[in-house]
Amino acid sequence: MLNNKGRVTRPQESTDDHIETQDSYSGHKGLLMNEPLLFEVGGLDKTGVDLPDCSETENMLGGLERAGEIGLPGLSEPEAVRHYVRLSQQNYAIDSGFYPLGSCTMKHNPRLNEKMARLPGFTDIHPLQPQSSVQGALQLMEQLSHWLLELTGMEAIALSPKAGAHGELCGMMAIKAALEAADSSRNIVLVPESAHGTNPATAAQLGFKVASIPADADGTVRAHAVQTAIEENGAETIAGIMLTNPNTCGLFEREIKAIADAVHEAGGYFYCDGANFNAIMGRVRPGDLGVDAMHFNLHKTFSTPHGGGGPGSGPVVLSQRLSAFAPVPFLQKSDDGLTLIEHEDGDDTEAEPFGRLTAFHGQMGMYVRALSYILSHGLDGLAQASGDAVLNANYVRAKLKHLLNQPFGDQACMHEVLFDESSLAGTGVTTLDIAKRLIDEGFHPMTIYFPLVCKGAMLIEPTESESQASIDLFVETLASLIEEAKAGETEEAFHQAPVHTPRRRLDETAAARKPILRFESSSN
Repeated sequence: MLNNKGRVTRPQESTDDHIETQDSYSGHKGLLMNEPLLFEVGGLDKTGVDLPDCSETENMLGGLERAGEIGLPGLSEPEAVRHYVRLSQQNYAIDSGFYPLGSCTMKHNPRLNEKMARLPGFTDIHPLQPQSSVQGALQLMEQLSHWLLELTGMEAIALSPKAGAHGELCGMMAIKAALEAADSSRNIVLVPESAHGTNPATAAQLGFKVASIPADADGTVRAHAVQTAIEENGAETIAGIMLTNPNTCGLFEREIKAIADAVHEAGGYFYCDGANFNAIMGRVRPGDLGVDAMHFNLHKTFSTPHGGGGPGSGPVVLSQRLSAFAPVPFLQKSDDGLTLIEHEDGDDTEAEPFGRLTAFHGQMGMYVRALSYILSHGLDGLAQASGDAVLNANYVRAKLKHLLNQPFGDQACMHEVLFDESSLAGTGVTTLDIAKRLIDEGFHPMTIYFPLVCKGAMLIEPTESESQASIDLFVETLASLIEEAKAGETEEAFHQAPVHTPRRRLDETAAARKPILRFESSSN
């Protein structure tokens, strides 16, 4: 069975028996190690240290002590060190190669930013120490807030959200708080069908009903489609709209101002998903377009690191209509310095914070890196960075459009370019096959099967960090794969790829639906 908007959903037969992945006796291939699990390296009956027997003593665990064996493998120090070093060598990172993930900007993290984040006064402070002793850190937070507001033309900011989806939740909670303060029963949020999946999920989590807005033939949302949705649902029910701009098809929403006007006229609020702000920073101020709330991904636009679910950072900027509802903590300036307001009733302003999103103030290290990036670039440098990101994406588009189809026509894109797999029709090769084969070529694949508005999506974002040489190598490699697929060389080259990795192609569907979370020895 196929998902006609996305990827193959049928479990595929595994081509791997878990261990036999290389043609060498050891399983290694040069310096690429076939590294087993820790449980396979060590053993439950081994230990890397010798400890004396414990004397019989009374414990103070109140009956909560462990009753059975701990079940962890014992390893010597060299075995443990080698295991993690070998795993690190298998990890792909922005410091090792081109990372063309569309809709998830992965650009170089300047070492200057890392150096600044390690300065004393930022790394050695504690969120519970007296605020009088961390005035420098608070000043940095104030300065970062100032420039983020300048770049967006907005009125207030919440720094504390720790990721894009967290910031999205913050912005929508501010909208909900404003509606509740007005005793409004508005409960419908309009969401384009090309939106990030977190958009409708966030709205639903807060108790809103989601009404989908279709995309036009050119991949953008039209004001008349929004107006139709408002009329069909009733203007008095519209709480707001959640729109990404540039959108997840890599296109600028040209009618965004008219869309904002229609939503405002109906009495709703405009939430803008700012995940793609890297394409417009220094050039467009969302506040001037009618946006009421927007989150940043500091770990995308302002080059702070991604990694393992963190350390992300997703500050939210708010318009004057929503500024009073920003959550605590927030900064307040007086003659005595800066104060971080920690409690909802802890200030003498007209603020009506909806509450608190997270413990303490957010990700201090990310604030330092982001401000370092902003100050080192200046407004002209930020505008150049966004311009270069758009230029690089259109360079990729121009180099590949004769081989791959753009689902919304041959039009210029913003910071990322979207192709689909229709050009591969009849070859037996899918988007997934292309992605797996790119791994054999030493590249991290582009984002695949997203957005869902086209079948077999390939979403490529080169960012401004990449040189022409690195982009050319990626483009030429991808082009050669497309030509190879069209020539009919598919079985071993594509359907079995990757073949040069420590593990071959996995049954990803089974892994997601039936994960094995506990190690079981083959001897059991």
